[in-house]
Amino acid sequence: MAQGRTPAAPAEAGPAGAGGQRLGQGPGRLLLWFYGVFTVAALSRSIVQISTKFGDAPLAYVLSLAAGIVYAVITVALWRGGEQARKVALVSCSAELLGVIAVGVLTVADSSAFPDQTVWSDFGYGYVFLPLVLPVMGLLWVRRAGRPESGTPDGAAPRP
Repeated sequence: MAQGRTPAAPAEAGPAGAGGQRLGQGPGRLLLWFYGVFTVAALSRSIVQISTKFGDAPLAYVLSLAAGIVYAVITVALWRGGEQARKVALVSCSAELLGVIAVGVLTVADSSAFPDQTVWSDFGYGYVFLPLVLPVMGLLWVRRAGRPESGTPDGAAPRP
């Protein structure tokens, strides 16, 4: 760290997305909490499965690991905030949604392809469909948080 500089607090790490609200504030705080829980759940489950019974369902366990990594990236992006984090969150939530839909369709169409459940199996049925709902909510929030807060084009408050 450079002399005389103090590290920025996580919420202050970057400007609010394009003049909009911070990603981890307001409804973003609830998304941040859910993604944090899902990160821990998916990563810990997949690590245990990969280390103890990888041969039983390698594809399912690797997909759960991938889901956990995507959740971790989204969690960090929401926590950091800023325009770059907003872009990362948009890409990651989109990838998550595509993954949930693809794995959901595959598990419904051919359940034998997945001898064990993944986080995204059956569109997240084992997790009360939250893996399907979270990326949609995340995309909506990240897009909203990136808009200017007021009615002015640059996000500046109108002068009285």
